[in-house]
Formats: sequence, structure tokens, C-alpha cells
Amino acid sequence: MVDDVHRFSDILAGLAARPHPKVTVADVLDAFGDRAFGALLAVFAAPLALPMPPGVSAILGAPLIFIAFQLMIGRPTLWLPNALMKRSMQRAEFQTMAVRLAPHLQRLERHLRPRWGFLYGRVADRLIGALCLMLSVIVFLPIPFGNMLPSFAIAAFGFGLLERDGVAGLVGAVAAALSVIILALIWNALILAAVTFVGALGDSFERLISLL
Repeated sequence: MVDDVHRFSDILAGLAARPHPKVTVADVLDAFGDRAFGALLAVFAAPLALPMPPGVSAILGAPLIFIAFQLMIGRPTLWLPNALMKRSMQRAEFQTMAVRLAPHLQRLERHLRPRWGFLYGRVADRLIGALCLMLSVIVFLPIPFGNMLPSFAIAAFGFGLLERDGVAGLVGAVAAALSVIILALIWNALILAAVTFVGALGDSFERLISLL
């Protein structure tokens, strides 16, 4: 189980209750202290698995890329550049995010526990980092509602890493596969639509020329 004294939901609620007008990435990192990479992946990805105000994916997506990359290369400690540490959200928006996320986190916190530990290890953790990096790039792209499933996958990987919960990691792997498939279908549909539009435009242009 997640530590009842330092549960994710409690930490997020504490950040939202602070009197400061904004909540920065540095504030979030400070609040979670020496938590593992998995905790930070979950912190930044979990909010994006729910509908959020425009611009939130850019704020939380950039740290995800840095965190996932460092997990992939096996870095023992986390580093983020100052530019990312200073990124912020209005406290009202952060409060909205925390309130929406709280019931989901509280249900999840009751079920997480170490199991199927054979799915984790030095090589497996780096593979998870690589998958999370790919998903983080998708999250960062301005695709309407296209970042929710990838974010869910990253959050599942994050919680799985934090608790060494293989079931959570398996859920993350399934969600990651679905994210890639859906993104491929979307791109294929966009390319087909673009080709059809260009073809129709060319036909219209040729008919117009023939009438002149």
C-alpha cells in the first residue's frame, strides 16, 4: 500500500491549499522530496489522464520527457533544468486538478502493493523509461484529447515502478500499445483526408482551367 502519511492525494491537496498564487514544477518536486522516478512520472502524468484546461499538457508534458529520458538511461537521481522548474499553474487551476484527481487516486492507493516483481529490474526499468519517453512526446503534442490515454499509461507505469506492482505495469503496457495504435489510425486518417482534399482540389482546378 502507498504510505498513508504521504499519499499522493494528500500531497496534491497540500499543494493546492498553499496560499501562493501559483504552483511551480519546483514546488511539486519539493513536495515529493526523494520519491522515486515512478512517483514523479505518476505525479505529472495522472492529471493529464483526465480532461484538463488548455495548456496543462505543455506544462506537465515537458517534465515527463526529461524524467522518462533519465529513467531510460539509468540515471540514479533526477535533474530538471531551471526553465522547467519555474513552469507554473495558477493555484485555482491546480486546485481544480487536485479535486478531480483525488477520488481516483484514493481508490488506486487502496489497491497498490508489491507483486509480480519479476517484471522489474535494471533492464526492464530502462525499457519502461523508453516507452514512457515515447508516450511523453505524444502527450506534449497539441492533440485534442489525444494525450489522455498515453498519460494514463505513463501514470500506470509510474505507480507500478513506485510500488513494484507488476499489475500496474501490465496495465501501463496495454494502455501504451492502445495509444500507439490509436495514434497510428489518427495519422492514417489525417493523411488520407489530406490526399483526398489535394486530389479534389486538383480536379476542381483542372475543370476551372478547361472552362477558361
